[in-house]
Parts: sequence; C-alpha cells; structure tokens
Amino acid sequence: MTVTELVSYEDALASYDPVMGLEVHVELGTRTKMFCGCSTALGAEPNTQTCPVCLGLPGSLPVVNATAVESAVRIGLALNCEIAQWCRFARKNYFYPDMPKNFQISQYDEPIAFDGYLDVQLEDGEVFRVGIERAHMEEDTGKSTHIGGATGRIHGAVHSLLDYNRAGIPLIEIVTKPITGAGERAPEVAKAYVAELRELIRALGVSEARMEMGQMRCDVNLSLRPHGTETFGTRSETKNVNSLRSVERATRFEIQRHAAVLGSGGTIVQETRHFHEDDGSTTSGRVKEEAEDYRYFPEPDLVPVAPAREWVEELRAGLPELPRLRRNRLREEWGISEHEMQSVLNAGAIDLITATIDAGAPADQARKWWMGELARRANEQGTELSALPITPAQVARVCELVADGSLNDKLARQVIEGVLAGEGEPDEVVEKRGLKVVSDTGALSAAVDEAIAANESIAEKIRGGKVAAAGALVGAVMKATRGQADAARVRELILEKLGVQG
Repeated sequence: MTVTELVSYEDALASYDPVMGLEVHVELGTRTKMFCGCSTALGAEPNTQTCPVCLGLPGSLPVVNATAVESAVRIGLALNCEIAQWCRFARKNYFYPDMPKNFQISQYDEPIAFDGYLDVQLEDGEVFRVGIERAHMEEDTGKSTHIGGATGRIHGAVHSLLDYNRAGIPLIEIVTKPITGAGERAPEVAKAYVAELRELIRALGVSEARMEMGQMRCDVNLSLRPHGTETFGTRSETKNVNSLRSVERATRFEIQRHAAVLGSGGTIVQETRHFHEDDGSTTSGRVKEEAEDYRYFPEPDLVPVAPAREWVEELRAGLPELPRLRRNRLREEWGISEHEMQSVLNAGAIDLITATIDAGAPADQARKWWMGELARRANEQGTELSALPITPAQVARVCELVADGSLNDKLARQVIEGVLAGEGEPDEVVEKRGLKVVSDTGALSAAVDEAIAANESIAEKIRGGKVAAAGALVGAVMKATRGQADAARVRELILEKLGVQG
C-alpha cells in the first residue's frame, strides 16, 4: 500500500482505537560483552573483537557479565518494576546470518524485572502512565551489510558482509504492556515514552542511549480495534526505529495504514515492517513469528540469577533523582513555565544549562544563551546542542563578561562565534578580536559630541522633551564604535550633554 492510499488520520481515529506496544532495546555501556570478555568499544576493525564464546564455537562456555546484571536491576527499579528473586536465561532459536550460534541467549518467561510503569509528560503538561510488562537481559546480534541492492537490505543484494564485533553486546529489552486510551495522541505518547525512557537510561548512567548510533532502538507494535470493542486487532511490528521523530511518524503511518486496510474489507497481516525515513512510510518485512516458533528452552550453560534482596535495596537507595522529578525541581528553581521547560527538554539543553549554572552563571542567562544564540547555531549546522564545540564553563565565562560590563550582547555573540571557530577561550577571543566594551568616558564623550553635531535636528527634539529620540543618537554612537560602546552609558552622556533629565 502506498502513502497515497492511506485514509486521513482523522478518519482513522473516527472509527478505531489504536493499541500500542513498544519494545525498546538498550545497549548497555559495559566494557565487555554479555557472556565473554571481548571489548565493546566502537570503531574496531570488523571481526576483531570476537572470541569462541561470542562466535558460538563448540566447547565454549558463557559467563554472565555482573555489571550488566546490576544495570538491569537498576533499570527495573527506576521503572517501578518488581525485581525477580530468581530468574534464568533461555535460548531463543532462529537462523539468520548475524546470529553466529544460531540462537540468542535471552530471557523468556522469567525476566529479571517485571510489572512496572513509567509516567511520561506530554507537551501540554498531561501525564500519561505507560505500564511496563518486563525488562529482560539478552545479547545483541552481529551486523550485516548488504552489498549491491537498491535499498541496502538483503532483498536484491549481490552479497552480504558480516561483522560479529557487536554479537554478544549486553542488551536490555524493555517491553510495555498494551498501551490503550491514548486515542488521537497515540503517536505523541509513543514519542514521549521513548524520550522519557532515554532520559532515564542516561540519568542512570548505564548507557549513552544514542539512537542515531543504534544504542537504543524501538520496535513499534500497533493494532486497531473498532470503537466500543475490547478485543485487540492483529498487530504489525515496525522494527528498529531509531529516532524520536521516527517513532511518532511510524505510529501515525501504521494507524492510517491499518485503518485503510480494515476499511476496505482487508485483513492485517501479522508481520514485521521496515520504516523509511525519507517519506515516513513502512513496508513489509517478514511474517512475524509467535513465541513457540523460537523454540525457547532454558540455557543449559548458565546458572540462574538470584539477586539478593539486600543488594537490590542498596541499589534502590543509590538511584539518582529521576528525570521527571528533576525537571520539575529545576523548573521551579529557574522560575519558568512547563512549556518553557518542554522547549529546553526538546532542545536537549537541560544538562548544558545546569552545568553552566554550576559554573557560576545566573539561571536566566545560562538558559538565554543555550536556548537562543547557541540553539540557533546548532539548528543551522543540523547538529545537537551538545555537539557544539563550546563548554558550559565557556558559556558561563561569557555570561560573567556581560555581567561585569566587559561585553554587551552583540559583542558576546561575536565571542561565542570565536569560541565555536576554535579561536580559544572567551578571554582570548576578546583579546584577539578587540571586542571589549568601550567604557572610557573620554572616548565615549568624543563619540557623543560627534553624533550630536551630525544630528542637530534630533538633538533639538531631545532638548524639546522628546527623550525617546535619544535612541537614534545612541545608535549613531554604537555604529561609530562598532557596537563596542556601553549603550546605557552613551544614553546618559547624551542626555547630560543636552541638559535633559532621563
């Protein structure tokens, strides 16, 4: 089905209620793999970070990564889950080139964490609770690169290259309970949930959760049911969606596609689907297996995991302040609205602003520069704020130079430009570019005299009581000093020389 055959989103929601299930895979930031000592570092030559265990060679035996287990427990606690007193791994059997063992070590009916929830805040401030079915440990697969096809997928490829460096990297898969009741806001809820989950994972320090690098991936399960019915429809599963915007777009597209199929008398096929970034559409992948198709059975080479209750409670006590609570606290401290905080969150600026305040900047000034000049530059460059080559400490120094009168806003923007261009620290840029505010009374007085002499008619208006006209003379002085004059002091001198009270 093509995009042009979709029903409108409004028509889809007029007849059906969407039901979602979101499965998020998170690569844990451990130094070694889930069941062996191979490095997880990125960027190595293909197939150089492998060993008999992660390649599944006969006679090799896995050993569980203790740090990965701790990370899984901390994630489960942060998601308000129950932590299993006893759980074990299972073999998930399927045959695909990126599975060196032809099975994946995962957890099936005995996950380490289960029955939790995550509250997510939508853009208008509404809080929506998403139930968590389970969070379980498993290992990642290898990476396939398909050569010669038009789409980069296996279909139509001439040959494929396999890199097993990623095989065995620790994963946590977080599976929601069926998400109902979101209605027309289902795509927004899906996006907000993944965004909140990403912030939580980062706050715990267990992963960088960079979606663009595949460290966090979302599978979007969606079905529709006619209004007034309780039975769920047949679901599709859009695999490996790797940005917040794409999660929202994939959900919306599938709602429209399902509605179009059902409305025309067709039936939904239970299948996996591929998401296409270019037009926001999805296309069929393969028929979706049921659990029994994977022939799960307990992993015979691993002992069960039984987290001690005392240890679990120690981990609970050591959890950091969770993102939504932290945002609410910061919003009150900064004195901004929920809408303004949402904008800060969307820009990825919370940690940057906080670090700038910690470096000595006032909250309003830190927010002003990150959400204004720096956000504009990041936008122009198509990059994240955090990727800009400027530190919170450098932004705090710019704020300090403005506060002590060494810079005005115009000059501060030039200093930021210099820092971003690699010209050094803010003070070095000021020195190299000669950007300090001209505050010398003698120099300013001469510039004011010249402006008055060149604009006598405006001076007469000011003498006549039209004080607002002083802005034109201030502008003339600022131009003459290349924007480096102290505008407030210039205005004082103008009025003083013309014998007018400000």
